[in-house]
Amino acid sequence: MELVLNATVLCATVLGSGMAFPQARKIFRTGRVEGVSAAWAGVSAALNSWWLVYGVSEGVWAVVPVSVLSLALYLLIAALIVRNAGPSSLPAIVRGAIALGAVPVPFLLVGGWELAGTVVGLCYGLQLLPAVVEAYRGSDLAGIAAGTWVIALVESGLWLAYGSVVADPALIAGGASGMAMSALILARLVAVDARRRAIRVAAAM
Repeated sequence: MELVLNATVLCATVLGSGMAFPQARKIFRTGRVEGVSAAWAGVSAALNSWWLVYGVSEGVWAVVPVSVLSLALYLLIAALIVRNAGPSSLPAIVRGAIALGAVPVPFLLVGGWELAGTVVGLCYGLQLLPAVVEAYRGSDLAGIAAGTWVIALVESGLWLAYGSVVADPALIAGGASGMAMSALILARLVAVDARRRAIRVAAAM
């Protein structure tokens, strides 16, 4: 059982570190950012900064390379959004980083890293919320990379499974909320694509 649990954590960690890669690659290649939340990029960068500091402070060294890679990818996404959408997108990135990035601070002051680390884990679902809102706000989702959200769904499912076995409320909450948010975005992508296909068929008749 321990071997299975360790393999689950390893897979979830590897997937998490590369989750943002399909999105960064798509924006870089196409220059399209429609449907991509600037606030999500800021929030994700802030939370991965927290994971990096937590890993260094608490000696959880396995978290450090994953956090560094994820942070770099989200900063790249933020820069690509600004380059392609214009400077007007920068305030949303900053607001996202500050709004959720500040959440663990009082918990760190009150309960130290043990409590703050739990809060950062619980914030995972909230990290994805701006992306869901943006996806459902408009009908043009050309900038969204489905691969990122498939990875997020699988990763969240692995953390949910692991958290359920070890009875960790933070991992259960983070995994469940992450699965829900990822599934919402994938459902939206499928619905918009189906609608677009239906319009093309109707136009061709």
